[in-house]
Amino acid sequence: MDPRMKNPALAVPGALDALLALAGAVAATGISRTTLELVNLRASQINGCGVCLHMHARDLRKAGESDERIDTVAGWRDSPWFTDEERAALALTEELTRAADRGNPVSDEVFEEAAAHYDEQQLGALFLGIAQINVWNRLNAGTHQVAGAF
Repeated sequence: MDPRMKNPALAVPGALDALLALAGAVAATGISRTTLELVNLRASQINGCGVCLHMHARDLRKAGESDERIDTVAGWRDSPWFTDEERAALALTEELTRAADRGNPVSDEVFEEAAAHYDEQQLGALFLGIAQINVWNRLNAGTHQVAGAF
């Protein structure tokens, strides 16, 4: 498999820097790196982005996360290996990633559960982080970027 083109974030001057700056701002809010990587992995599963699936599973393993947690992210509701905070972030990830599938992109219940675990700045960072991984998924999948080629 060959990509259709260079990743748009690399083809457009300044785009990569902007995306990296956003990632830095999100990380600076105090949300755990593990939670952000779980969010990245779950959105990438939904969007079918091989590049991001490979990258975020690898990063979770490098950070010492267990195979049980990584292997069951898609089934987090039925898995005992996730904290309440992570579950709230994963529920928000699923609803926001699938925003077009419902009249209310994020239900009150999911929003309130996330707000119970994260302060306003962190909640804003979760929204931005979820939006950003969806951008990366669409750039990679839409241009047929190859997993492992980075």
